[in-house]
Amino acid sequence: MTFVEVDSEGDPAYDMALGPRLLRDGLGDAHDILRVYSPQPTAAFSRRDTLRPGYQRAADAVRRHGFLPVVRPQGGSLAAYHPGSVVVDHVHRAAGEPLEPVERFRRFAAMHADVLVGLGAEARIGPVPGEYCPGEYSINAGGAKIVGSAQRVTRDGWLFSTVIQVSGAARLREVLTPAYAELGYDFDPATVGALEDTVPGVTPPMVAAAVRAAYAGLG
Repeated sequence: MTFVEVDSEGDPAYDMALGPRLLRDGLGDAHDILRVYSPQPTAAFSRRDTLRPGYQRAADAVRRHGFLPVVRPQGGSLAAYHPGSVVVDHVHRAAGEPLEPVERFRRFAAMHADVLVGLGAEARIGPVPGEYCPGEYSINAGGAKIVGSAQRVTRDGWLFSTVIQVSGAARLREVLTPAYAELGYDFDPATVGALEDTVPGVTPPMVAAAVRAAYAGLG
């Protein structure tokens, strides 16, 4: 595992482009590349979102709340994150990877849930009805979604991106609620949570360190 530290100067567009670039171009002879960071306020729309009639209005809504809209290459639907979040971008460069995408979701959901349990959370794998960017392998705690993942598979390998919401759930609700209304998706703001809601005192640096330790232990 090759860990990368990148000073993007808080540029969400650069942050979003880096993972796909590492997947395409690599980093020396590294097969697995990991970046763990806390971003500036970002509203990551999927390409599917951009086809919705209300996309432009949704993009304007997130800007009004101080979040920069970007379009991510992975699937899913709009996810928002900010300095209270921890983003994990795992790039694996190997053509013909035998692991199926669903199995990859299952494997990393279990790994991330174990990390959060180690920090004191009662983390469970599975969706919460009405959650943003719904997925079978979301992670929830206290009845709210706190982790979501998406992936992209190309001929070069795969990019698996995970967002762990550590703090600041109220601000996430403020930006997601009007944006999801404009996109026309079902969404319950009460499903937006953060790890600190059930683990008082936890911080993004604490979570980032635990994540790095877990990935360092991968065989």
